[in-house]
Amino acid sequence: METALARPIRPVTTDIVMTAQTHSASRTILATPRAIFRAFVDSEVVPKWRAPANMEARLLSFDPRVGGGYRMELIYRDPANGDPKSTETSDIVEASFVELLPDEKIVETAQFESDDPRFAGTMTLTTTMKPVAGGTKVTFLAENVPPGISEADHVMGMESTLKSLANLLE
Repeated sequence: METALARPIRPVTTDIVMTAQTHSASRTILATPRAIFRAFVDSEVVPKWRAPANMEARLLSFDPRVGGGYRMELIYRDPANGDPKSTETSDIVEASFVELLPDEKIVETAQFESDDPRFAGTMTLTTTMKPVAGGTKVTFLAENVPPGISEADHVMGMESTLKSLANLLE
């Protein structure tokens, strides 16, 4: 009589793998790279354009140098139609400047203040400014975007931010 080979019993485990998301948006703005760069490093100008269309921005701290950064509150105009991450009405972002190449590139890391794991992690935001006919092509590249931020919503937000920057400078 043959006996079956005994196999050890192993518990079934499932690994959840969250794929890092990358989102981008770009726009040609009728302004010089210098004017665009300055809009990123002027604490009085940043709140005028940085928030997406359905929000308002308020800087809580600002230190525009490599190793510095900012803390910004993005306040929903209509929280019922958004997904506030930090409070009932806002998102709070803590960002650091990793690289500041005047008139060319800005690299930031950013984290949302949130208890929701869907918004956890450090996102890298790279902004490039390239002179082109008729202005400057500004590109936002967001890497390691938290899984709770949909690509459609994020791209729409980045596009509205670029439009606000263009409206300010053109």
